[in-house]
Amino acid sequence: MEQWVRFEYQGAQGFGTLSDSRVTPFEGNMYNGAAATGETLPLDAVKLLTPCQPTTMIALWNNFHSRAAKEGWSRPDHPLYFMKASTSFLPTGGTIRRPETYDGPVVYEGELGIVIGRHCSNVSEDEARDYVFGYTCVNDVTARGLLREDPLFVHWTRAKSFDTFSAVGPVISTGLDATKLTVRTLVDGVELQNYPVTDMFYLPHQIVSRLSHDMTLRPGDIIACGTSIGAGPMQQGCTVEVQIDGIGTLVNSFC
Repeated sequence: MEQWVRFEYQGAQGFGTLSDSRVTPFEGNMYNGAAATGETLPLDAVKLLTPCQPTTMIALWNNFHSRAAKEGWSRPDHPLYFMKASTSFLPTGGTIRRPETYDGPVVYEGELGIVIGRHCSNVSEDEARDYVFGYTCVNDVTARGLLREDPLFVHWTRAKSFDTFSAVGPVISTGLDATKLTVRTLVDGVELQNYPVTDMFYLPHQIVSRLSHDMTLRPGDIIACGTSIGAGPMQQGCTVEVQIDGIGTLVNSFC
């Protein structure tokens, strides 16, 4: 397993691997043929950025048995998803900001994120695993009150694409068995979400395959796998942590 990061150091951006609180910078293409530069940096000397260059985030809805049972939803015949703006990304340590034009509930949603590593189109479920670069933590933030502001149209993109509403990180972990992962979300240290990936209607390799038949997925694209029971509104000044063993903890405050 490797943990990949993007960082800023002395005014320049770079990427590399993280191990034992040290960053090993690489050069080239993170997803294909990257080479170590031969130096290392202490983690506390760099500023972590989103672990991949923001491109597209595709986010799922109604992908968990437990939440569907609680809400009275049925299993969808195909993954249900929406897109989030590339300008909404936020790294670990960043602050989720309430939109100036909105005073309703702003909701955290702790999720597993799939990071695509190769151009991916029309692949089978068995092939899909070869197109996954790794996994990261996601907080898919939602201005919930905007979703059904218009009775004729659900505002998925608007409610979820404000600046800072796609928190991602702290790393991309490669070589993980996603079916063994558990997502936990804590708000001010209190655990409010704890659910296994195996509760998904569509597991990560199935999601990648299905979506690849709808659109071409590109290296660096992130698929947020949806959230389960326990998502809820944030209070001003709170700190939200999304934790996944093998990946780490995504930490963001809300103001």
